[in-house]
Amino acid sequence: MTTHDRVDQEDGAGIGSMATAPGGVLDLLRVAAVALDVEGRIALWSPEAEQLFGYRAAEALGRRADKLLVHPKDRSAAVELFARVRAGDTWAGVFPVRRPDGSTLKVDFRTMGLRDAHGEGYALGLAADEGTVRRLETDLAVSGFLIGQSPVGLAVFDTELRWLRANPALQRMNSITEPQVRGLRVGEALPGLDCEAIESAMRHVLESGEPLLDQQSIGRTPADPDHDHAWSESYYRLEDPSGRILGVAVSIMDISRRHRETSEIAEARERLAVIADASVRVGTTLDLRRTAQELADVTVPRLADLAAVDVLDSVVHREATPRVWTDGSARFRALAVAAGYPTDAVHAADPVGEIARYDPTRLITQCVREARPILVPHVTEQDVRRIARDDDAGRVLLREGVHSYIAAPLIARGSVLGTLSLHRTINPRPFDEEDLTLACELAIRAALCIDNARLYARERDAALTLQRSLLSQQPRDLDGLEIASRYLPAVSAAGGDWFDVLPLPDGRVGLVVGDVMGKGIHAAAIMGQLRTATRAFSRLELPPAQVLCHLDEITPSLGESIATCLYAVCDPRTGRCEMSTAGHLPPVLVHPGGDAELIDLPTGAPLGVGGVPFASVERELAEGALLALFTDGLVEKRHQSLDVGLHTLVQLLRRHQGPLERICDQVLAALHGAPDDDVALLLARLRCPRLPEASVVTVESG
Repeated sequence: MTTHDRVDQEDGAGIGSMATAPGGVLDLLRVAAVALDVEGRIALWSPEAEQLFGYRAAEALGRRADKLLVHPKDRSAAVELFARVRAGDTWAGVFPVRRPDGSTLKVDFRTMGLRDAHGEGYALGLAADEGTVRRLETDLAVSGFLIGQSPVGLAVFDTELRWLRANPALQRMNSITEPQVRGLRVGEALPGLDCEAIESAMRHVLESGEPLLDQQSIGRTPADPDHDHAWSESYYRLEDPSGRILGVAVSIMDISRRHRETSEIAEARERLAVIADASVRVGTTLDLRRTAQELADVTVPRLADLAAVDVLDSVVHREATPRVWTDGSARFRALAVAAGYPTDAVHAADPVGEIARYDPTRLITQCVREARPILVPHVTEQDVRRIARDDDAGRVLLREGVHSYIAAPLIARGSVLGTLSLHRTINPRPFDEEDLTLACELAIRAALCIDNARLYARERDAALTLQRSLLSQQPRDLDGLEIASRYLPAVSAAGGDWFDVLPLPDGRVGLVVGDVMGKGIHAAAIMGQLRTATRAFSRLELPPAQVLCHLDEITPSLGESIATCLYAVCDPRTGRCEMSTAGHLPPVLVHPGGDAELIDLPTGAPLGVGGVPFASVERELAEGALLALFTDGLVEKRHQSLDVGLHTLVQLLRRHQGPLERICDQVLAALHGAPDDDVALLLARLRCPRLPEASVVTVESG
């Protein structure tokens, strides 16, 4: 096999394929060949000449061309041109030719003289339809103009996806010339592009013939090697008139500005979405740590890869201490850490709940000291030393790829409460001013929620302190009565629930439970006054209904509030128990055999309503009988009927026997884990022998 043969086979175009391959432009022109001998007779007549002029070869060969093809009026001109060509001249131009039907066809000729082996002279004419030639010339001129002048980049690739053409616009776009790219693949010429995607698109177009429009890609070229650009690319297959596939053409537009503007709009929308999300997700409770965790969670992964919320330790303890100590350091307590993906970087943050002291050089200290945000777009190893709590944490952050950092102060009502720290590790884009603005917006919104939680906790602590100081101490067992009690403040806010056990003359015992409407210090203060008044009225040895009547009269003077109250006087010696209620839930009576019931009491109006008489009910209790007084927080739940809670309590008291302290714990464990309202529970069990019969007497008091 010769070298030439190998080339033919490698190129996929041997002699046979060359002989049968379409002619492309020549086929489009249908160039006719005509040769005239020395006498002007037609010696050669190609098949294209038959198609162009309309004469078969048998009709044309041997005939004088001027007699067959030229009108009489043009013959002298034709003879003159023939003589010039025979003399060795060449001529090109348009000449009218007569067709068999007498019509005239304008033909574009290219003529030249020829010599055979005997020295005989011939005239060769190559001819094509003048209209077709002009149309092709126009198309080529327009194509050349468009390619050369178009501001759109144009590229042509062959069927092997190797570069053939690149117009001036594309050369400027890539800062690379056509000779430099010709014969190369995209990846060889421009490795900074997404070459795999580009070639995949070209293969699809070559195979299917379907164009692909507005395919967007991002990459870098020698024209701007330091910044990404975006391009819109349209691919379409090139074919010649016979349908032979020539390659792929690509039109390219640099849409970096549009892409950037679109990205900026998308980022602005995302920032608004984060703020809207934060307004819903942050501050759902008045719990300090929960609020901090909600803030950390809302920032990852949409804004940061790692987030930490640290507040000054004085905020947690609700102390009025300076945010920075005299030596410039600050004491923080970590409240929340969140990561957008599994990473060891979370271990570099301060453990939640622990206290950390940072010296004046640390960025978190600088942030609270100066009450301004800090942006470190590109974190260096030196910066990490000012970010991490220690060298070990710094090594973890570096290993996990931290490269950008923000510290935003938590400022509410003019006070700096702490910082929101944000890190980027896997997100390659550094934080910018827009990110800093968003972080500060989130920090301000969350800081107000954190401050509300702090103020609420301080008020709740004050209310609880006041309430507990006003509540009776754990009641002791009295002669003939075994006593146990529990009080649970609400998770959300302390209220005005109370209970009391009052030793009375002649060995009797007063049992009181009440609930002031409302929450906080105001309710606790009114509760304390009502408790004191109840103790004073009980010393007058008044029946329960009269005690409630006196309490009702003084309640309006205590403040804008009303209260419910149940007052029972029990005589352990006789087993008699007289009870009256002011809008309070009835007590549960558990008989010695284990049966239990709600005592039916006249409801009565709450204290502070006024003008409504109260009634008493008297029961005789057997030895071992248990009386349970409670507030509605024990049995009332959201989305559940009060009757369900009362029924559940009765069933619990039926099942549970034994020491009263254990019964209290069992009831509270079954009914409440974290109550929405204050809970007061008072249990009293008769321990002395009683009369065998029970009676009921109702006494009214105005």
